[in-house]
Amino acid sequence: MSTTDILRDLIAFPTVSVNPNRDLIDYCAGILEGIGAEVTIIEDETGTKANLYATIGPRDRPGVLLSGHTDVVPIDGQDWTVPAFELTEADGKLYGRGTADMKGFVASALNAAIDASKRDIQTPLHLALSYDEELGCVGVHSMIDMLAAAPFRPMFCIVGEPTLLSVATGHKGKTGCQAVCKGQEGHSALAPFALNAIYLANDLILAIRDLQVDVIETCGHDDGYDVPYTTLHVGVIQGGVALNIVPNVCTFRFEIRNIVEDDPEPILDRIRAAAAEILAKAQAEFPEADIEIEVTNRYPSLGTPENAEVVSFVKSLSGSNGTMKVAFGTEGGLFDQKLGVPTVVCGPGSMMQGHKPDEFVSVEQLAKCDEMLTKLVERLEAGI
Repeated sequence: MSTTDILRDLIAFPTVSVNPNRDLIDYCAGILEGIGAEVTIIEDETGTKANLYATIGPRDRPGVLLSGHTDVVPIDGQDWTVPAFELTEADGKLYGRGTADMKGFVASALNAAIDASKRDIQTPLHLALSYDEELGCVGVHSMIDMLAAAPFRPMFCIVGEPTLLSVATGHKGKTGCQAVCKGQEGHSALAPFALNAIYLANDLILAIRDLQVDVIETCGHDDGYDVPYTTLHVGVIQGGVALNIVPNVCTFRFEIRNIVEDDPEPILDRIRAAAAEILAKAQAEFPEADIEIEVTNRYPSLGTPENAEVVSFVKSLSGSNGTMKVAFGTEGGLFDQKLGVPTVVCGPGSMMQGHKPDEFVSVEQLAKCDEMLTKLVERLEAGI
């Protein structure tokens, strides 16, 4: 079974985050149990989604962890010219949803596990496959909790998000929030006698925009990123029922994507303070006014030092000379900050193809990833 064969099977599972991933996890478990790996499946409360953690080789010492997520983003509204959930090979490219982000790496990792099972490896190989990463690294937390209580934690972690096999040492953290602004409804012909919840939301959004300017001017900068500072962003807003009704509720969602030098909590505190000031003015006339801000999900940034052992180790496998930082978030920050496992991001393909119609990973990139993981298995055989 080749990496492409495995990838073909993985792509056929339509594991969009709103769907179960259990069939894919069972498929991977079947491969891993068939080669003698120790496999643990960690279900969510519904039993339809699960994480998988596997170990090949010795169980009494730390090993190297290959981490990947099994969910993919939706294809709704996208103009695909090939079947999204069927692997199509053409012009040196492998097309299908998740080929780049990131089932290509998962397939290569499974193939590496098969290779490792045929050798007398002295250092174990671990695989971590998670669910709901695309929703904000939601599913992996139960696996993090399991590893926190384990007698041995991995010595290194490689998160296989697409980096064209360059070694990424950093990514921003993310704090996702929801603000619910409550006013008082009324007839639009008498609008001044009501409190427009959309206006409350607008005032807070304006405060967030002003805070972004201040963050750029006064907080940290990291030129390793395309956007070298912490960003604030409002992405969704909902409010109102009809044009002739002053809306009594408006909800919007916003995020903070922070570089490692910036703690998102003080920034969030400043947003809450702005909300309190807006609310105080509104309640002077409308006591029932309210603004509630809730953190809906978060994951930490990753900031692995350039001179860390994991960096030189993975560079020796990938053949990469330099390092980079990625704009998108990964589960790497959780492995690093929650478990203290030195982590880098390195995988086949480019995020320029991720989340788009006709997503692909090149045959060349997948072959190079196989070469990298073969070198890893050889190092594990030698005991690193």
